[in-house]
Amino acid sequence: MSLFAELRMRPAAEPAMSGRFVAKGWDASRTMRLALSGGTLFVLLVGANLATPLYPGLSQRLGLGSLGISIAFASYVVSLVAVLLVAGHWSDHIGRRAALTLAVVLGIAGVTVFAMAGSLLALCVGRALHGAAVALATGASSAALRELLPNRVGWASRFTLLSSSGGVALGPLVGGALAVGPVPTEVPFLACGVVLALLLAPLVLIKARPAIRPAFDTSRSRLLAPRGFGVGQRSARGAFWRASAVGFLSFAVFGYFLSLAPGYLAATLGITSLPAIGALAGLVLAASAAVQLAGRGSAQRSPRTAGRIVRIGLALLGAGTLGAGWAASSGHAVLLVVAIVAAGVGQGMAFRELFDGLATAVAPERHAQAVSGLYVVTYLGSAVPVIGVGALAGAVGLPTASAVFTAGCAVAAGILAVFGAPRRASRAAGPAPESVRTRLSSPCGRRRDPS
Repeated sequence: MSLFAELRMRPAAEPAMSGRFVAKGWDASRTMRLALSGGTLFVLLVGANLATPLYPGLSQRLGLGSLGISIAFASYVVSLVAVLLVAGHWSDHIGRRAALTLAVVLGIAGVTVFAMAGSLLALCVGRALHGAAVALATGASSAALRELLPNRVGWASRFTLLSSSGGVALGPLVGGALAVGPVPTEVPFLACGVVLALLLAPLVLIKARPAIRPAFDTSRSRLLAPRGFGVGQRSARGAFWRASAVGFLSFAVFGYFLSLAPGYLAATLGITSLPAIGALAGLVLAASAAVQLAGRGSAQRSPRTAGRIVRIGLALLGAGTLGAGWAASSGHAVLLVVAIVAAGVGQGMAFRELFDGLATAVAPERHAQAVSGLYVVTYLGSAVPVIGVGALAGAVGLPTASAVFTAGCAVAAGILAVFGAPRRASRAAGPAPESVRTRLSSPCGRRRDPS
C-alpha cells in the first residue's frame, strides 16, 4: 500500500492506482523496521531539546525573562498534549508509517521556524509544530515496536523508552556541541532538519503493513475523531494512572532542567561553555535512559519486587531533586552532579517498571491509545509546573522559585513512594500477557478490532 493510499485510509485489499508500487516497495527486514520506527521518534526528540543550552543566549538576544523562556518551552508541551488527545490514535487507522511520515514533515517545519525565529511568537510557533510532530510519532512508534516484537513485550517497551528518554537526554548535548560559529542558535536546528529530511526517503519507500484497525464500514471521520481520555480498558486503569502520576512528576523535574535550570546553573556555577551547560542539563535524562536500558524487564519479577523497585526509585528521585536544588543554590558542583544522577537513576527505575506494567496489561489494539494517554499526563508535567516556576521566579527571583520547586517535587515523590507503587493485587491479571502474545503471534502479527 502506498503512503497516499494509507492517508486516504484505503483498506489493503482494495485495488488502487498505486498497486504496482506495492509489489516494488522496499520489503525491509525487521531490524531495519525497528530502527526506523524507534529512530524517527529518537531524532524528533533530539530536535525537541536542542534549545536547552541555547535558552540563555536566546533570552539575551530576544529580551526574554524567565516567564518568556517558560512560555516558549511550554508551547511545545501544550501542542504535544493537544495533538495526543486529538490524534494520538490515528496510527491505528492510517498506519504506523503514514503517521511517522506526517510527524517528520511537521518536525522539519518546526525546526526551520525555530531556527529563523526573531520573536517569542515565532519561537512558540516553531516549538508548537515540533510538539505536534512528537505527538504523532509517540503512539505510532511505540505501537510499531510492539507489533514488530509480538513475543517480546519487555524489549518493545525498552526500545520505546530508549527512543524517548535517549532522545530527550541527547538533545541538550547535541545542541551545545553544534552551537558554534556566528549563528549558534540556528546551526543545531538546521542540522536536525537535514537528518529528518533523510528519514523521509525510507519512510516513503518502505512496504508498510496495513493499519491494525482500517476503515471498512465505519466512516473515516468517526475513526479519526478525538477519543475519550484514558486507557479504555478497565483492567489496565490502575497501571495507567500509576505510570501517569510518576510520569507527571518526573517530567516536571525534567522540564525544569531543560528550561530554567540551564541559565540558573550557569550563573551560580560560573559556566560559560554551551556544551557544558547542555551536558549538565541533560545529565538527569542520560542517567534515566541508562537505567531503563539495564537489567531485566518487570515481567520477570514478582509483584513484591516490582513495588520495592518503584519505591526505591521514587525515593532517589525525591532525594536527588532536593539535593540538586540545595547544591545549585550553594554552588557545590560535585554534589550537584551526584544529586542530578541520583534523580535520573531513580526516575529510570520507577518509570520503567510502571511503563512495563502498563505495556503488559493493555491489549495490543489499545496500545497506541494507552501510550498516547500516558504521555498526555506525563508531558503536562513539563508544562504546568514549569510555567508556574517561571511566574514565581518573576515575583521572588529564580533562586527562591527553584528552591520551592525542588522541595515540592521531593515531597510529591515521597507521597507517591508510599501510595503509588504497584500492590500485589495490581498484578492479579497474570494470564493477560500470554493471551496478548498469543493474539499477536498470528501471521499478520496483529488483531483486527471486530468493531
